[in-house]
Amino acid sequence: MIVVVKIGTSSITDERGEIEDVALLKLASELAEVHRAGHRVVLVSSGAIAAGLPALGMHDRPSDLGTLQAIAAVGQPRLMERYAAILSQHGVVAAQVLLTPHDFIHRSQYLHGRETLARLLDLRVLPIVNENDTVADDEIRYGDNDRLAALVAHLVGADLLVLLTDTPGLYTADPRHDREASLIEEILEVDEALEAVAGGAGTTRGSGGMASKLAAAKIAAWSGVRAVIGGASQPGVVLDAVEGRAAGTVVQPRDRRLPSRKLWIAFAQGSAGRILVDEGARAALTAQGRSLLPAGVKGVEGDFHRDDPVEVVASGKAFAKGLSRYSASELRSVAGRRTADLPDGSPHEVIHRDDLVVLP
Repeated sequence: MIVVVKIGTSSITDERGEIEDVALLKLASELAEVHRAGHRVVLVSSGAIAAGLPALGMHDRPSDLGTLQAIAAVGQPRLMERYAAILSQHGVVAAQVLLTPHDFIHRSQYLHGRETLARLLDLRVLPIVNENDTVADDEIRYGDNDRLAALVAHLVGADLLVLLTDTPGLYTADPRHDREASLIEEILEVDEALEAVAGGAGTTRGSGGMASKLAAAKIAAWSGVRAVIGGASQPGVVLDAVEGRAAGTVVQPRDRRLPSRKLWIAFAQGSAGRILVDEGARAALTAQGRSLLPAGVKGVEGDFHRDDPVEVVASGKAFAKGLSRYSASELRSVAGRRTADLPDGSPHEVIHRDDLVVLP
């Protein structure tokens, strides 16, 4: 089995925001146990900024991007050195792999990344993946490593994604404020009601919360990967998840695995704009599997370029996402026109069906 395990900053730091050895020792011991059992393991770990702060004599996390990237550059080798040292005590060789969103968007980089990780796993090496914080500004500003972990799970063809957090799983309400909240043990489909329950960011030390865990589990489900959201402090949580024992909230995979290209379109890139369509166009896209034509476009929002990812919206709700063959300004000039009325040389499709993902 190929297992991807993700742990966030708040789960490996103390209340002062500094890397906590006890947490690293526990995690490494469990990863080594799964490794010894014959499984191939990839760790996605946050914490570069947390590891860099004390090295620079800083206590509070700054807000400006340049300083954050500098701190990450200092902290990443320190974090990796500590992981490698602890894992080596268990006879496990670790390797560092730094990725950016471009590694999932561009086909050649995607293939190179997949080949490298596959070779490391064949060599019985445990890759430790982090987003390249020194250049990937979106991750530091807005994101976290949960989505990265889900994309890595797809990249390596994982069987299981384990998302370790500060709570035992997803609850029906916030257990910090609602005594009646209960653990959700199994999720068959991630829907809007569950996303509302998940809420926002978790702690000041980490950039992700339960909402990002659930979003990552949703990506995994679309990739055909079972996901488990479990408590990082729970004894034996990783092996329990691997062996199918109760380990938190299980998100079951969808029956159909989304191809890698469509996974990029749906999840690896943010939306650069929105295309508003009528109900006839929605039916053609969702029920008949057709491409989006200019005739079905009723409006354009945003300022996107050709080949940018955009959401497709009907009745105020996004129901699909795809790559636009028109820029926003070009599309505004042809919106509503039939194919025969398009200017010479204009693409016949706004979004080709091969570049379109219908969202549930």
